[in-house]
Amino acid sequence: MTDLPQTQTIRLTLNGQSIEREVQARTHLVDFLRDGAELKGSHLGCEHGVCGACTVQLDGQIVRGCLVLAVQADGRNVNTIEGLSDSGVLVQLQAAFIKRNALQCGFCTSGMLLAAHELIEQRPNANREEIREWISGNYCRCTGYQAIVDAICDVLADGNAAAQGAKP
Repeated sequence: MTDLPQTQTIRLTLNGQSIEREVQARTHLVDFLRDGAELKGSHLGCEHGVCGACTVQLDGQIVRGCLVLAVQADGRNVNTIEGLSDSGVLVQLQAAFIKRNALQCGFCTSGMLLAAHELIEQRPNANREEIREWISGNYCRCTGYQAIVDAICDVLADGNAAAQGAKP
């Protein structure tokens, strides 16, 4: 039996910054982000990939940080809620969430925002049912989802109006 290394050096781009860290081989990406990189926006919820609280972007696609090992991010690009918020790409969504009171305790908000952002990029003409389907992998115990769907609809409507040359 071969002794596998207990730690590994990983190099990745985290929110636009190149970093190098030593990690335990079994460390999940969300644990690395929270403990090793001090980024607390992604949360630990179910730790089984079903609640969406740990959602991050890996090479531009959302993933569950509790299901991905940190070593799997070696050489890749990781964006968290902090990085996407700082870059300004979520400004419209964040404003809509605030306007519609689509966040209450905030535990699910980072995952919801990342899922909504991906939806808007991939399905700019999504209807309410498609929005509900898209965010169905993100649990929220406070809002009842109606306000979240309304906020996403607002952003989609603003984007579609702008694309058609109408004033929002």
